[in-house]
Amino acid sequence: MKNHTIRQSATIIEALSRLNDLSGGLMTLLVTAPDGSMAGTLTDGDVRRALLRGLSLTSPVEMAMKRDYRFIRKDDPDTVATIRRLRQLGLRLIPILDDNGHILRIIDTSVTSTLLPLRAILMAGGKGERLRPLTLETPKPLLPVGGRAIIDHNIASLAAAGIDHISVTVNYLAEKIEQHFATPVAGVSVRCIREPRQLGTIGSALLCDIPPEGQTLVMNSDLLTTISFEDMYIHHAAEQADITIAAIPYSIPVPYAILSTEGSRVKALEEKPSYTYYANAGIYIISNHLLRNLPSDERTDATDLIDSVIASGGKVTFYPISGTWIDIGTPADYAHACQLMKHIMNTPSTRTLE
Repeated sequence: MKNHTIRQSATIIEALSRLNDLSGGLMTLLVTAPDGSMAGTLTDGDVRRALLRGLSLTSPVEMAMKRDYRFIRKDDPDTVATIRRLRQLGLRLIPILDDNGHILRIIDTSVTSTLLPLRAILMAGGKGERLRPLTLETPKPLLPVGGRAIIDHNIASLAAAGIDHISVTVNYLAEKIEQHFATPVAGVSVRCIREPRQLGTIGSALLCDIPPEGQTLVMNSDLLTTISFEDMYIHHAAEQADITIAAIPYSIPVPYAILSTEGSRVKALEEKPSYTYYANAGIYIISNHLLRNLPSDERTDATDLIDSVIASGGKVTFYPISGTWIDIGTPADYAHACQLMKHIMNTPSTRTLE
């Protein structure tokens, strides 16, 4: 944060030196008043215009800075929507200020696109039996795709969405995953939680630190996807859902003419139709009170929790994934993921999976 802040009493020549240090990155300085509160912003363009007005290199920054700037308050009731709006206006550097105007955090939206009010849990306890022998000594989430472990692509995507409280539940070859996360990934210190036994596809979430309020994003760790976590969260919040399930379209072509009937009468004939359904993508946003009340004495799969919420009258919605989604469950899936990543890495204009 210090790289992007400068005192308003500093000289323009000092500001030019600081801006030069930012060359190749986002060349904007946030200007602070003597009491530490934010007073304005300064770019190299502001400096040029100030010099053209007759200011000297020894003039104070406050005479060149822009006083009309955009920011976010720490208690903004809808931080996600505010960041999204500012990002769409083209702002890359967004300060978050406390009640006294002091800078608490600076968001570079090219690195962290939003700040989702979510924690995340990645399930990484499976044995990956269908991928053997690849997974005999390497847990599936650590298999490399594009020079990076599968799970690390997901950690990077979560971090880019501003989610920095991430837990990974482990069981099979747990020590290797724990060793992998001994150092931060994508700037996040990932917490590893060991299952005492196989607890199902969501049961181990109960072992994690889950606050009473809010929501948690739970996902399988062996996916590669370009899902927008921001859009999924906005959908979840707008629907006031208990659970939102990320879903992928799954089409089934029928190679015959299908009859539409009423009793024994044929009403219409549809030639070789294709029916599209939505399949569970293994990514969920779940209200914390549901996760805190998972049974501790039995195996629980995500489908068990979803069925119980539906049966009790809770609201379960789905969010369609429009981009890439690959469930790496078989050698063919793994080969496809590696080939896809190779193509993406060789195509600079293509959206990445990070």
